[in-house]
Amino acid sequence: MSRFVESLTSALGAGILVVAPVYLGVLLLLKIMQSLAFVVQPLARLLPDWLPAERLLSLLLVLLVCLVVGYLVRTRAGQALLGHTVFEKLPGYTLFRSLTLRIAGKADDVTWKPALAEIEEALVPAFIIEELSDGRYTVFVPSVPTPLAGAVYVLTRERVHPVSVGFAQAFKTVSRWGAGAKDLVAAMEDTKSGVLPGKGAAP
Repeated sequence: MSRFVESLTSALGAGILVVAPVYLGVLLLLKIMQSLAFVVQPLARLLPDWLPAERLLSLLLVLLVCLVVGYLVRTRAGQALLGHTVFEKLPGYTLFRSLTLRIAGKADDVTWKPALAEIEEALVPAFIIEELSDGRYTVFVPSVPTPLAGAVYVLTRERVHPVSVGFAQAFKTVSRWGAGAKDLVAAMEDTKSGVLPGKGAAP
């Protein structure tokens, strides 16, 4: 029974990672189409009444914009222009992009790096979101068994221990009520002080 529950929650967590971005993408697409409706109205009036011309033309316009942006981001100039002046100003874009790259195994920055954080007297699975200028970390501590919800902490470097495991493995550990946490502990990297919890670290 326990294996069935673990398999079920693991599949649920993986499904959320797939469905949530698709759902949000569809909502965003519909919102953009609604915003562009007034732009295509003059042309839509020229088409037959039986045809949902306004929605169809709005969709085609959105797809055209996506196509143009897709070609632009493949160029160095386009990446510099769009990446740093437009998209990165959208709320949550940078964080969501980093999460997507981390899931795909293509991220090479500190964002969403798996770690074990010292919260009170315990080590808890966490993800490093960013490093502050003073050396502290902003970490996201996910809830069990729903890793996309949780709490955010700002902790000193000594209380955050990166682990050399993939994002998917850390995510699975949370979604399976901690099963596999022993692998995270075993993969815990040395902190700046060079002392791990339980081996003489200062409280």
